Amino acid sequence: MILVSSCVYMKAPIIGVERHRIATDGQGITTLVAFHGCPLRCKYCLNPQCFADCASYPAMTPQELYENVSVDNLYFLATGGGVTFGGGEPPLYGELIHDFCRIVPQEWNICIETSLNTGHNHMEKLLPHIAHWHIDIKDMDDRIYRKYTGKSNEQVIENLKRLAAHTPQEHVTIRLPLIPNYNNEKHREASMNTLKNMGLEDFDLFDYILHEH
Repeated sequence: MILVSSCVYMKAPIIGVERHRIATDGQGITTLVAFHGCPLRCKYCLNPQCFADCASYPAMTPQELYENVSVDNLYFLATGGGVTFGGGEPPLYGELIHDFCRIVPQEWNICIETSLNTGHNHMEKLLPHIAHWHIDIKDMDDRIYRKYTGKSNEQVIENLKRLAAHTPQEHVTIRLPLIPNYNNEKHREASMNTLKNMGLEDFDLFDYILHEH
């Protein structure tokens, strides 16, 4: 397989590659590839390792990543599965994902888990390649969002509007959690109504469960 020249010098730190996932973040059998780095600082972050020294993790080019995950090619082809990118924040590596998608079999389903709180130029690279978007919204109220993540959701809303205009709504799942001490059912209902007005209709509703130590 010939690798485009731009991929040769492009690497991204990977905090984990989890194989043989079934019915969790995409159809069929999938491999989750988690990237280092995130623009948010969520109070109940599930992957704090994405803020550790990136030198602690292997950095891969698109070709190296392909060689790593292609061991499950037969599973992907037989089940309609593929690769799901998570993290961290995958769109930060939009160019690498773009080049990765150009060298993998077209039959692979490429999915992404993202907050969409990155520049729209990152998302533009991904639009032609992503079969399904799993978007972790937190809450559409900027005050709640800012309090929980440390950042405004203005960029999220801009990216959502662009995504809704360019991607069929059935290819987008919006994750709306109830977050203890930050939002409630009324807030989530308001978020759902706002998102429905944007043309988004598939919601994953769940609760954050805090464990006492």
